[in-house]
Amino acid sequence: MSVWNYVVTAQKPTNVTHSCVGNFTSPQELNLIIAKCTRIEIHLLTPQGLQPMLDVPIYGRIATLELFRPHGEAQDFLFIATERYKFCVLQWDAEASELITRAMGDVSDRIGRPTDNGQIGIIDPDCRLIGLHLYDGLFKVIPFDNKGQLKEAFNIRLEELQVLDIKFLYGCSKPTIVVLYQDNKDARHVKTYEVALKDKDFVEGPWSQNNLDNGADLLIPVPPPLCGVIIIGEETIVYCSANAFKAIPIRPSITRAYGRVDADGSRYLLGDHAGLLHLLVITHEKEKVTGLKIELLGETSIASTISYLDNAVVYIGSSYGDSQLIKLNLQPDAKGSYVEVLESYVNLGPIVDFCVVDLERQGQGQVVTCSGAYKDGSLRIVRNGIGINEQASVELQGIKGMWSLRSSTDDPFDTFLVVSFISETRILAMNPEDELEETEIEGFCSQVQTLFCHYAVYNQLVQVTSSCVRLVSSTTREFRTEWNAPSGYSINVATANATQVLLATGGGHLVYLEIGDGVLTEVKHAQLEYEISCLDINPIGENPNYSQLAVVGMWTDISVRIFSLPDLNVITKEHLGGEIIPRSVLLCCFEGISYLLCALGDGHLLNFLLNLNTGELTDRKKVSLGTQPITLRTFSSKNTTHVFAASDRPTVIYSSNKKILYSNVNLKEVSHMCPFNSAAFPDSLAIAKEGELTIGTIDDIQKLHIRSIPLGEHARRICHQEQSRTFAICSLKNQSSAEESETHFIRLLDDQSFEFISTYQLDPFEYGCSILSCSFSDDINVYYCVGTAYVLPEENEPTKGRILVFMVEEGKLQLITEKETKGAVYSLNAFNGKLLAAINQKIQLYKWMLRDDGSRELQSECGHHGHILALYVQTRGDFIVVGDLMKSISLLIYKHEEGAIEERARDYNANWMSAVEILDDDIYLGSENNFNLFTVRKNSEGATDEERGRLEVVGEYHLGEFVNRFRHGSLVMRLPDSDVGQIPTVIFGSVNGVIGVIASLPHEQYIFLEKLQSNLRKVIKGVGGLSHEQWRSFNNEKKTVDAKNFLDGDLIESFLDLSRTRMDEISKAMSVSVEELCKRVEELTRLH
Repeated sequence: MSVWNYVVTAQKPTNVTHSCVGNFTSPQELNLIIAKCTRIEIHLLTPQGLQPMLDVPIYGRIATLELFRPHGEAQDFLFIATERYKFCVLQWDAEASELITRAMGDVSDRIGRPTDNGQIGIIDPDCRLIGLHLYDGLFKVIPFDNKGQLKEAFNIRLEELQVLDIKFLYGCSKPTIVVLYQDNKDARHVKTYEVALKDKDFVEGPWSQNNLDNGADLLIPVPPPLCGVIIIGEETIVYCSANAFKAIPIRPSITRAYGRVDADGSRYLLGDHAGLLHLLVITHEKEKVTGLKIELLGETSIASTISYLDNAVVYIGSSYGDSQLIKLNLQPDAKGSYVEVLESYVNLGPIVDFCVVDLERQGQGQVVTCSGAYKDGSLRIVRNGIGINEQASVELQGIKGMWSLRSSTDDPFDTFLVVSFISETRILAMNPEDELEETEIEGFCSQVQTLFCHYAVYNQLVQVTSSCVRLVSSTTREFRTEWNAPSGYSINVATANATQVLLATGGGHLVYLEIGDGVLTEVKHAQLEYEISCLDINPIGENPNYSQLAVVGMWTDISVRIFSLPDLNVITKEHLGGEIIPRSVLLCCFEGISYLLCALGDGHLLNFLLNLNTGELTDRKKVSLGTQPITLRTFSSKNTTHVFAASDRPTVIYSSNKKILYSNVNLKEVSHMCPFNSAAFPDSLAIAKEGELTIGTIDDIQKLHIRSIPLGEHARRICHQEQSRTFAICSLKNQSSAEESETHFIRLLDDQSFEFISTYQLDPFEYGCSILSCSFSDDINVYYCVGTAYVLPEENEPTKGRILVFMVEEGKLQLITEKETKGAVYSLNAFNGKLLAAINQKIQLYKWMLRDDGSRELQSECGHHGHILALYVQTRGDFIVVGDLMKSISLLIYKHEEGAIEERARDYNANWMSAVEILDDDIYLGSENNFNLFTVRKNSEGATDEERGRLEVVGEYHLGEFVNRFRHGSLVMRLPDSDVGQIPTVIFGSVNGVIGVIASLPHEQYIFLEKLQSNLRKVIKGVGGLSHEQWRSFNNEKKTVDAKNFLDGDLIESFLDLSRTRMDEISKAMSVSVEELCKRVEELTRLH
C-alpha cells in the first residue's frame, strides 16, 4: 500500500524570486540576501566574489523580502512576509552565525478577497511603519514605536480596487504612499495618500497623475534630494513629483525588475522580458529634474530581480534562466555590449516537463528537464552521484592491490603504478606516447604479491611483501636494503608513509620500523593478544611525512586501538560491537577536523572524531555503504582531500560545512582504487574493477550533477525513445519581430550529443501540448505521437487540434499519419496497444488501423465525456486516472466486452489539478494549484455503489511548490539487496526548479519516522518563529487541515546536521540510540 509517503527534496529551489543588498551581518559588511521562494541565502561581498554565509529554509512562500534600519541601529534588519500571511523581522547574531527573530505575527484577515496581482509589502524609508496590500480595498499598517519595536497592525480602506503597485515616497514629513491603479474603464492613474497614524486613516496626498501609459505597472520611488517617483510603462517612462513631470518614449518592452545604482537615485538599471538591461538616468540641475535618458547596456538572463552591489558589479536574479553576477564595463565589447558575466548560478526552474532515462545504461536514472522559459529555455540533465570519466583502460584479472609512486621526492607527478596479484607484482608506467606500459623497478621483488608500497624520503621507494620490507632507490631503481621477517613468521598486513613502516606478523606481533637513507631501523615491537586485521599511519598532524599515531584493527575482540609512535603504547581502545571484523582503517582530515574511519567486512563504515593530542575517539557514527568489505584510500581533487571507499557500492566520503557526506560513485563494483596523478592524466584515479584497470578523472565532488543544454527557445514537453536513442521535444521560439509571433516545433535530439537532428514545424497558432513514444498492437514499429491545439486569439478554448504520428527513419522525423481533433490534445497515453487521448473535456480511445493500401491511420473506438478539462491522464491496466482542471481526480475503466469507457469513482472535492500519478492499483497521487499534494484511494470493498463511487482522500500535505509533472523512477542506483532498493519512488519537478522524491514506505518505518518528525519539531525551530506544522498543513480557499500520511523528509534528514547534545535529546525522547537513529536517517538520504 502506498498510503504512507515520505517527501524529500533532491534539488533545492533554484528560482530567485527576491534579492536585496545591505549591511546585515555587520555594520561594515555588505551582504546580498537572496530569496528562492521557500529558502533564504545570505552572502557576503568579498574582493574574491560572493561568499555564502547561510542558506536556510523558510516555512512559507516568501512574498516580501526587504531590508530596513530602525532608528538607533548600526545594521539592517530583514522583513519577510509569506503568501500565507505570516511575517517576521530577523536580525543577524554574529556570535552564533544564525538568524534571531525580532518580531513575528499573522496579518491575515478573516474576510477579504486576496489581491489578483500578488501581495505588496513596503517599508517607510524613515521606518515609521510597514505597509502591506494583501486584500483588495485594504491597506494594512504595522506601525513602529520610537524604539523600533512593532505595534499592533490595523487596516485602512483603500478606494482603488485594482492596484498594480504601491510604494512609499521619500522625503515626506508624514509617511506617504503612491498608488498605481487601474479604473473600471482600464485606464491607469497614480494617486498619493498620507498615512495618518493617529487617526488610522488616509489623508489626500500632495499630488496625483491621471491617464498614464496603458502598460504602466511599476513604480520606482526616487530618494532625496530629488524625491518623486518614476512610472515605468510599456511604451513610456515618466518622472513625476509635486512640481515636475517628465516623460520619454521607449522601445516597447515589459520591465520586470529594477535596481538602484546610486544612493541619490539618479541612475537605475531596468531589466525587461527579453533579458535586455537598460540604464535609466535622471538628468538634474541641483534638485531640479530636467529630463530622463535611457541607454541599452546589453543582454542578461531574464531578470526577476536586480541588485547593484558595488564597483559596477550587479547581481541578476532570474526565474526563467540562470542567475548571474555581472560587471558593467565602461567600454563596450566587440558586440557592443557593456555587460560581462562574471559568474552564473544554475536555475532549473520552471521545470515544465521532464523524463527519467538511463542514458549510460548502468541502472542509474537521470532526469532530463525542460527548464527555463523564452530565450533562456534549456534542457538540463540531472544525475545523482559522482561520475568517473574514463581516460584509459587495460584488461587485468585478479588485482589484489594498487599503489602509485613518484620517481623522486620532489617530482610533482606520479610515474609508476604498482599492481599486485596473488603471486606476482607488475609495474606500469606512462611512456612518452602517454600510454600505460609495463616496466621494471629492478630492486623490487616481482615474483611475489606486494602488501604495501609507498615513496619514502631520500628518493627511495618502499615495498612490503610477505617475507620482507625492501628499500629501493627511486632514481636508479636499484635495491638498497631490506628488513626480513623473523623465521617462521610472515608479514600479514602492512602500511607505510614516507618515514615510517608498521607491519603485523602472525601471532599478534606488531613491528614498527623507521626509514633512513638506505637504512631500515626496527624501533619497537609489541605483542598483542589477538591477530591484527588492518593498520594505518597516514600522517594528518603537523608533519606531512611522520605520524605520531598508529591505528590498529583487531580480530577476535573486534576493536580498533590507537597506539602512540614511536613507543607503541596503547592510548585508546574502542570496541566496535557485533561479529564483523574491521577490514580497513584510515586516519584522515576534512576541513581541518581529524577523523578515524573504520570499515567493516559487511559494508558498514564507522566514523569517529579524533583528538590528535590525546588519541581520544568521540562522536561515533555508523552508516551502511554496501554489503561487501570496504577498502579506504585518500585522494585529492581540486586541492581538497577526499576518501574513496571501494566496495560493491563505491562511495566518495567528503566534508561540506564541517559535516561528513557520502556520495555514490557511478560504477558497479570496485575492488581497489589509488590516486594516479601523472603528467598525462593529472588528478586521476586508477580503479580496479571486474577484470580491468581503468584510469579516469573524477567529477566535482557533490551529490547532484547538472549539465545544461541551452536551446535559445522554450521546451515545453519531452519524451525519450529507447529504440531510436532520441529525445523528442515540443518547443516554441519567439520571433523578435514587431508582432511578437511565436513558432512551435517538434524537434528530435540525439540522446548522447543532445544535438537537433530533425525538426517538424507546426502550423501557425498550433501548439504542441503532449508527446509520447509508443507502439501499437500488430505493428513492430515504435512511434512518436504528438497532440496539438490551435490556439486562436478569438477563442476561449481551442476547438481544433491534431494528433500527429511520427516515425524516426534514418535520424529524421517522418509523419506517418495525422488525425484532426475537436479540441486541444492535452494528454496522450499508450493504452493496451491503442492510443488514449484527452481532448478538452473528453477522453478518447483510438485504435491503429491498417488501410487497404497498406498505410496506417488512427480510428476512434470509444470515449468518455464529463470533465471540465481533462488535463492530466495516467493509465494502469484497464484503469484510467484523470486529473481535471477543477474537478480533482476521477477513475475510469475500459470495458473490453462493450468496448466502452465508464467512470468508476471520483473525488468530490474541488481541486484545481496540476499533475497526477498512479502510485499503486488503489492509491493515486495528485498535486494542485494551491501547492498541495494529496492521495486518494479506490474503495473497491465499499458496501454500496455510492461508497464504491467515491475516491477517499487518504493523504494531504502542503508542499509549497507548484508541481508540473510526476514520473516513476529513481535518481539513485537501485541495489536489490539494500533496504532502500525495495522502496518505490516517484520524482516530481516544480516551477521553482525543485526536483523532489516521494517514497512510499512500509507502515512500521512510517510510524517510526512520524515519531522522529514530531520530536524534531520540538527541537528544530523554524526561522522567524514560523511553525513547521502550520506550513505543512494542507491549505486551500476552503479549508486548512493538518498534514496526514505524508512526512517531511527535509526536516527528518536535518537530524544529521544537529549538534550531538540535540541528537542525544531526541535519542532520549525516542528511546533509540543516536547511532541507530543516524543509521536509519542516513539510509533515507540514499533515496535521492
